[in-house]
Parts: sequence; structure tokens; C-alpha cells
Amino acid sequence: MVEDAEPGARGEERSRPAAAESGFWQQVVEQLSTALMVVDPAGRILAVNPAAERLLGRTAAATRGKDAHELLHRDTNGGALLRERCPLLQSLTEGVPARGEGDRYLRGDGRLVTISWSASPLTDGGSFKGMAVLFTDITGDRSARRERAAYTSALEDLNERLTLVAEITDVLGQTLETDEALARLCGLLVPRLADWAAVDLRTGSGQVHRMAVTGPAGRVAALEGGRERLPETREADRSPLVQVLTGGDPVLLSERDEAETAPPPGSPLGAVHSDFLGTVHATSAITVPLGAREQITGAMTLVRTDPAHPFDTEDLAVVSDVGRRVGLVIDNARRFGRQRAVAEAMQLNLLAPLPQPGRLRLAARYQPAPAGSQVGGDWYDAFELKDGTLALVIGDVVGHDLTAAAGMAQLHGILRSLAWDHTGPPGVVVDRLDDAMPAITTVPMATLVLAQVEGHPHTGPWTLRWTSAGHPPPLLLTPGGDARYLEAGQGLILGAPIPSGTGASRPNATQSLPPGATLLLYTDGLIESPGSDLNTGLEQLRRHALALADAPLDTLCDQLLARMPPGSTDDVALLAVRLPAL
Repeated sequence: MVEDAEPGARGEERSRPAAAESGFWQQVVEQLSTALMVVDPAGRILAVNPAAERLLGRTAAATRGKDAHELLHRDTNGGALLRERCPLLQSLTEGVPARGEGDRYLRGDGRLVTISWSASPLTDGGSFKGMAVLFTDITGDRSARRERAAYTSALEDLNERLTLVAEITDVLGQTLETDEALARLCGLLVPRLADWAAVDLRTGSGQVHRMAVTGPAGRVAALEGGRERLPETREADRSPLVQVLTGGDPVLLSERDEAETAPPPGSPLGAVHSDFLGTVHATSAITVPLGAREQITGAMTLVRTDPAHPFDTEDLAVVSDVGRRVGLVIDNARRFGRQRAVAEAMQLNLLAPLPQPGRLRLAARYQPAPAGSQVGGDWYDAFELKDGTLALVIGDVVGHDLTAAAGMAQLHGILRSLAWDHTGPPGVVVDRLDDAMPAITTVPMATLVLAQVEGHPHTGPWTLRWTSAGHPPPLLLTPGGDARYLEAGQGLILGAPIPSGTGASRPNATQSLPPGATLLLYTDGLIESPGSDLNTGLEQLRRHALALADAPLDTLCDQLLARMPPGSTDDVALLAVRLPAL
């Protein structure tokens, strides 16, 4: 009996650990803080643990036997989701592990929760019995991610705005021409910040001129050019443009604000602006002053046409900052323009009429520097001396501003006086000019060629005597198709320190001039261009001059200016003398 009892006792002892282990795992599942759901191969819920009951807001009894997909799974709006689009059902069909994130489950109280889940197959003796699904609520995590994404987007937005402002500042600093500055500005603002941009500038006569309108396809000339006298400030005139131009704050306008800001009768400027907003179908607009409150040079209006992306207060701050910068550039451009006009007028008025002694013919041209460059100190002169000798001068004062133009005027007058008073070689006259220059002029340095054409003005023979103070050499065209530079007679630039103990006077050179010859004196603006060396410029001038050697003198001058490569930022002076063909 004892022996018989021992085997039974041992079997009972073996069954106790198995039963105890089963109870232990049941406790693990019930105490598990992660929600667990077990489904059969058809997707019906077999069991859920307490964590799943809490997350789903449903009791185990209410879920047991229900189709998990139909009971729980929903789209982002809470609607039913097609079974074909359910990744859990797909993993059940294939009997393979799966995981997912971002699915929406419907709680018992009607709220949606966003879950992250992981499913593992359950088998028994090689037979597939269903899936164990662990899932957690990540609704809060998604909100945090959305906040982080929104924060990141805001930083990217801010960086884009700052980058745009930096680019605008850089681009505007590259020009002092108002039209070019506005074209560059609008090209940056549209379409990066706005769908349309309009710029209105105030003039000295109290009028407002719509200078630029740019849209998605570029500049629209048909919407430009409106010129209206600035109306007096009136409380009734609530037009954003009028308010800003008369010292008001920047205006952020939405589509629903347009009716409230409609201009009153008798406000043509407000009507022009209102018509513009209507024409481009504005749904949001910003109008800001150009410049500071005490010095408003105009206004800028940016427009968006998509109601889903209106301007906001951050856009208003950025555009206001851009407006201040643009106003400063326009004010500087206007000041520069006035100075440039004075310098050009001074130079043109000081370029005296050319003499026409005997059968000699003279022609000259002065071409100001291109728009956007500063005025230089280039000049030419021709006059007869006491003995009838023809004096020729071409010169260039160092510098590119009104001071250089004034210095040119000083040298022009002094050189004429010295040449008239002293009939010696050109080098002696230029030496005396060099001595006097620091005492009676403001010119630090200058280059020039002083030449004398000796001979009877009708019959010749003619001889050229000249000296050069660091200036490009004269070009001589002779009948028979020859063109060569007269490189002799070169001396130091005016104002350069003379080496001690030399006591040398400036060199003079002499060249006989055959009948029918043409002599060209010019400044370096004619032969210098960015990216090209001086020798290339000299060769181009020689080649073009040779091709035009038989043309009338005025035609020769005009065509040389037209044919030389563009791109020089300097002004140009050109003086031509043609001898008669005997």
C-alpha cells in the first residue's frame, strides 16, 4: 500500500507546481500595467486584462466574443474603417507578428484614443490559436509630438524670415538706383512671402507714384504708374495706404476688413489702392511705411490670395522691418542721385566748346558712368595758344565722387592758365602744374596727356608734341590702314612723390602727323572692363578705331563708345582730331 501510494503522492507533488505556475501567470497578466487583448484567428476577442479594460473604458464581459475590428478600430474622424485596411486583421490572416502606431480605438465612453500596438501569434502544438495584442495609449505622446512639430515649424518659419530679411538687406546694398532696388526687392518677396507686392513712393511735389507691382508671373506694368496727389489727413479716410503714408502704423488687413476700410468719396489714392486689392483678389494684405515715421518715403503693400494662409502678426513685424530698410535705401539713392546730377552738370558745363582751327576738325564725347556707379573726374579740353598752336588735353582725377568732379574743374582752369602763359614744351607746363597742385587744389592725384599740334592750320606740315602723366597712350590712325599707340613721353602721375636728387623734368615726345591722320585721346573708362586686362582693352580699341578710320569724325566717336565692351563702372572722355587730306 505504501509502495502503491508513493507513485500517486509523487504525481500529486508534480501537479502542484504546474497549477501554481498557471496561477502565477494569471496574476502577471492581471497585474500587467500594459493593456493586453487576446483574439482568436477570426479576430474575436477572447480576453482582455484589467489594464485593457481601463484603457478601452469597457469591461471584459462587454468585449468578450466581439469582433475586435468592428468594436474598436476607427479612422481619424471616428468613422468605421474598412477591414482591408486593418493591419491587425492582416497579421491574423498571415499568422505572423506585427506592430503598428497611430491607430485609433473607440472607448466605451465614445472618445478616441491613439494607440501603439504589438501582436504575437499564439500556437498550441503547432496549431495557430490567435494573437496576443499588447497596446498602449500614445494620445499624449502624439500631442507632444505635434507641439514639438509646431515649435520646429515655427523655428523654421522664423529662420526663413530672418534669412529673407538678410538677403533683402544684402541685395538692396548692392545698388543705389531706385528702380533696380525695387525690382530686386519684389523679386525676393514674391513668391517667398507674398503673392503680390506693390510699392508707392512719395515725390517732392506731394504726389504718390505707384513705382512697382509684381505678381506671380513677374512685373505687371498695367498696374503701375498711377500718380495721385497725397490727400490731406482725414479721420474719415481709413484706406491703409493713406493712413500709412500720413504717418500711421503698419496695417494688417484681412478679407473681412476690406469693407470697413473702404475709402470715402473724394479719396482717389485710397480708391487706387482698393481697386488694386480687388483686382488681385486679395484675402490678406499688409501695408507698411518705407522709412521711419519722421521720414516716410513711401509705402509697400504685400498681398496673399489664399484664404488658408493669411498674414499674421509675425509677418507684419518682418515686413515692417523690411520697410524701414527699404526706406533708408531709397532715401540714400535719392541723395546719391542729386549729388550725381550736380557732378554731371558741373562736368558738362566745364567742358568748353571745341575750336575748329583752319581745316583741322575736332570732336569729343563725355559719357557719364553707368547707372549705379559714381561720377568720376574725367575731362577733355582743346584751345589755341598765343602763337596759334592747338593744345589738346585729356585727364582723369583720382576718385569717383563730387570731390573728384570739383578737382577736375580746378585742374582744368589752372592748366589752361599755365599753358597760355608759358609757350614751352608740354612737359614744362605739366611740371609747373604738378608743383602747384598741392598748394592750390584739393586733387591728390591725377593722370593726363597734354599735347600740342604745331603747324599751319590750313596747309601744315603738322607735328605733335606731348607729355603723359601716367595716362593711357594716344592712338594715331594714319592713311593706308595703320593704327598705333604713341607710347613715348610717359612720366609720373600727377601728385606722385618725385625721387629725391633726380631733378628731372617731364619727358616730351614728338611725332610728325601725315595729312588725313586722326589722333584719339581717351580716358581709361573706354578700355577697362571687369574681367578683362588692359592690353585686351587697348587692342579692342585699336581694332575698332581702324575699322572706323574713314568714317566722319562724329560717327567715329559715337561708334567707338557703342562698340567697346559694356561693363565699365567708370565715366569716359574721348577727344578726336583729324587733319585735312592735302
